[in-house]
Amino acid sequence: MAVYVGMLRLGRLCAGSSGVLGARAALSRSWQEARLQGVRFLSARGGMEAGRQRISVPSSFTASAAAHSREVDRMFSMPIGGLSYVQGCTKKHLNSKTVGQCLETTAQRVPEREALVVLHEDVRLTFAQLKEEVDKAASGLLSIGLCKGDRLGMWGPNSYAWVLMQLATAQAGIILVSVNPAYQAMELEYVLKKVGCKALVFPKQFKTQQYYNILKQICPDVENAQPGALKSQRLPDLTTVISVDAPLPGTLLLDEVVAAGSTRQHLDQLQYNQQFLSCHDPINIQFTSGTTGSPKGATLSHYNIVNNSNILGERLKLHEKTPEQLRMILPNPLYHCLGSVAGTMMCLMYGATLILASPIFNGKKALEAISRERGSFLYGTPTMFVDILNQPDFSSYDVSTMCGGVIAGSPAPPELIRAIINKINMKDLVVAYGTTENSPVTFAHFPEDTVEQKAESVGRIMPHTEARIMNMEAGTLAKLNTPGELCIRGYCVMLGYWGEPQKTEEAVDQDKWYWTGDVATMNEQGFCKIVGRSKDMIIRGGENIYPAELEDFFHTHPKVQEVQVVGVKDDRMGEEICACIRLKDGEETTVEEIKAFCKGKISHFKIPRYIVFVTNYPLTISGKIQKFKLREQMERHLNL
Repeated sequence: MAVYVGMLRLGRLCAGSSGVLGARAALSRSWQEARLQGVRFLSARGGMEAGRQRISVPSSFTASAAAHSREVDRMFSMPIGGLSYVQGCTKKHLNSKTVGQCLETTAQRVPEREALVVLHEDVRLTFAQLKEEVDKAASGLLSIGLCKGDRLGMWGPNSYAWVLMQLATAQAGIILVSVNPAYQAMELEYVLKKVGCKALVFPKQFKTQQYYNILKQICPDVENAQPGALKSQRLPDLTTVISVDAPLPGTLLLDEVVAAGSTRQHLDQLQYNQQFLSCHDPINIQFTSGTTGSPKGATLSHYNIVNNSNILGERLKLHEKTPEQLRMILPNPLYHCLGSVAGTMMCLMYGATLILASPIFNGKKALEAISRERGSFLYGTPTMFVDILNQPDFSSYDVSTMCGGVIAGSPAPPELIRAIINKINMKDLVVAYGTTENSPVTFAHFPEDTVEQKAESVGRIMPHTEARIMNMEAGTLAKLNTPGELCIRGYCVMLGYWGEPQKTEEAVDQDKWYWTGDVATMNEQGFCKIVGRSKDMIIRGGENIYPAELEDFFHTHPKVQEVQVVGVKDDRMGEEICACIRLKDGEETTVEEIKAFCKGKISHFKIPRYIVFVTNYPLTISGKIQKFKLREQMERHLNL
């Protein structure tokens, strides 16, 4: 079930360690009864869960927990009673502001500080200027007929328009739908229909991705439509198509929308509307694939996003930094939760400058941004950091202003962490783990944790968040250093999957625990280690890929009888996709033909690097395919 946004994954899942969804309701009732008499659990979701239980620590644990706390002198809790449960610090209150109110507060506090730098578009805005543009864009969206609760899809690579739409939709009470910029027609149609998008914003093209032409494949009506009055039988909810950068038939130009919102009448209407916004309103839908192959729309609120970004910034000690040390280089995509929350929102919360170096990740551009813009913090997956470190002219760039950042997405060996700290000067590097459904970050290191701790775990629990590891076979809390499924509870848990009550109930149980699908262990100091996953998701360079989704797609090929998709190890990307295809009797094809079949139908990052034709698969006695054995076979076959 989990979507890994900002995670350090270490090791692989051991066979047989995961449970089934059907057992979850029973487990949620029985786990505490069996192992934790006297310990009850904190609600970290404020007023929404006022009726839930608060923690009551048995007196026998109090002295040792207090001693631990004094010894380390940090704001976090230790596991108690030898069991894998931990509760984050609740000393500071959660924030009940909307995104718009947070932007206003920061714009008033540091109006002249640079807020946003988009190097590839030559954009530079102070917080006062950004606030003004966001107000006009939000007002413009309302002026063209969008209303509170309507869904607007943002489809494209990192850009000024992306940040503008992220903040303007929040300001207007419109729900932003983060659409993967690599989506092809079928994928786009699915997400637009799933959440009933009323508006879609995109550039004309990026590299070979022709956005307008892809839209025309599923919505030919757009060419002859009146801008803002689209009527499409195939996409009945879509009425408004907005082009970021070129006048196109049937579309409004983004500049026109912003201009329309700059009148006093429309700005007054925006201000009036804002008094009806709540921090618990939905603000963002992020699509996550599922084990069934159908993407699900994880729906997040202002409360989720504002607090997660605020708490992560505190863990990174941003409140202690000078203005010169608050310059964030963000190569991660904004359509991912880490980019939009730990990137855009965290900068907004702390008055930090968000610097976008390129539309998609480019190691050389990231280094240039650090050097020219005197960057101090850098985000990235291990793959991104490897590419940055391996730039042939790396030594010619000035990285002396760097001090920290976040690494997330896939395994990070100790050598890489040491190289990042020593060569890029990132002494305060933090490893973060989370899922889109948890807004996203739930575990992270403290900057002063050791290299070994950062290489061996995903850090400690974040404030106002609870974590437990469940022994799925016994139906109880796992003992320390024992693997089980990681569950999270707190303010950070999503509102739900859009329009999917059953799938929401499968992921979030009756006691409000979100079951991540990750297999983890916890040690005596509360460090969490991800040792595998209960589902077989592939993480390729930080991008989440679900085998079931690809398997469904390959079954549409006329020559394919059966297909199994597995992740195989790769030094640079962490994992690569391997499709093991069994052809129909008498059929023949080639690797090249299969890859050509994929192009233009599925996103480029989902196209398998390896295609292997097989005649059978390793099976259990009951006839189920053993994917872990298939993965091992493929790694041997491919000499990996």
